[in-house]
Amino acid sequence: MSMSGKGGIPAGLEEVRGRFVQWRRTRKVRTRIPEPLWVAAVKVAEKYGSGLPFNRLDGLQGSFGIPLPASTQWEIVHDAFAFVKPAYAELIRQAAQGEVLHNDDTTVKILALMGKRAQQAAATPREDSVDDSAEKLPAKRRGMFTSGIVSTCEGREIALFFSGRQHAGENLRDVLIQRAETLGPPIQMCDALSRNLPAELETIVANCLAHGRRQFVEVADRFPDECRHVLETLKVVYRNDAIALKRELSPVARHVFHQAESRPVMDRLHAWLQRQFEDRLVEPNSSLGGAIAYMLRHWSKLTLFLRQPGAPLDNNLCERALKRAILHRKNSLFYKTAKGALVGDAYMSLIHTCRLCGANPFDYLTELQRHAAKLATAPSQSMPWNYRPAVGDAA
Repeated sequence: MSMSGKGGIPAGLEEVRGRFVQWRRTRKVRTRIPEPLWVAAVKVAEKYGSGLPFNRLDGLQGSFGIPLPASTQWEIVHDAFAFVKPAYAELIRQAAQGEVLHNDDTTVKILALMGKRAQQAAATPREDSVDDSAEKLPAKRRGMFTSGIVSTCEGREIALFFSGRQHAGENLRDVLIQRAETLGPPIQMCDALSRNLPAELETIVANCLAHGRRQFVEVADRFPDECRHVLETLKVVYRNDAIALKRELSPVARHVFHQAESRPVMDRLHAWLQRQFEDRLVEPNSSLGGAIAYMLRHWSKLTLFLRQPGAPLDNNLCERALKRAILHRKNSLFYKTAKGALVGDAYMSLIHTCRLCGANPFDYLTELQRHAAKLATAPSQSMPWNYRPAVGDAA
């Protein structure tokens, strides 16, 4: 690479830098974004979109000669939260109307809920909560979780995150409370843990086939022949689902296709699994026996896609969404307060929903702040998939 650039910088890198600077200048002029809104959107995208902690960004800013302390960064994103909060609340309401809702959770640390600080926090009502309908949690619960919910509604995918002591099922209940009474129960995709269910609210539960498959993957080195049979069978089902997706089949047409192509395969697999125990070919207490027992115990929910149009095969959509929260946890380690967790959940929900529907998260966050008063009066027009007509194209 040539070293003829300024200050010994390779010419190629200098050209890239120049193009970026020019793009940034023209972008700011074209959209007429005030500097505070620009900075807020950048910091939100860096922190909650890319998982970069404030302290690391502090060091990065310092190396550029533009110091921006972590505390100042928090003040920026916290102040901007007031503008995006109505959109987050509307996102939850619209997700509640979905035909299919995926949910799962992962661990999180919130310092204010740990140790001695937890006693004081427990006696203080949580401020700025989007939904206060949740019942009081069991006093002995100590775990903390980030729940991920992905709702499929009218062909769109909406991602939600909730961090605190509630399990995924309890957070799903709080979302479904906002579901229209005229709508029937939605399909719920989750793993087989009982804590994923929304208590008294009715859903059509489907269990994750990928979880059942994983049981056999984990013991394949010890039982290669038996596990190969199961994995090859499930491979056919996933291939059929990929064909249905490629053909862009409707939920009903996809269901008919699986009935014709996947049901005979799954029926044979079910008979094979039962025979392993009936003919005493597999020890029930072995690891392979545990994998077979799991499939048989949850067979009806694992195969809902054969009976219910629109039912997915697995919960991979939600597990991919939770990687955003896991990335944040690995980099930032924890939230300091419940308010900080709420802010993070809102931003991650909006950013990941933008990605799912093909919108630009940076542009979206900027326009939410820029047109806050207008969008607050019509929050349904401030969603990542429809905000642009509401705010108009800036010249």
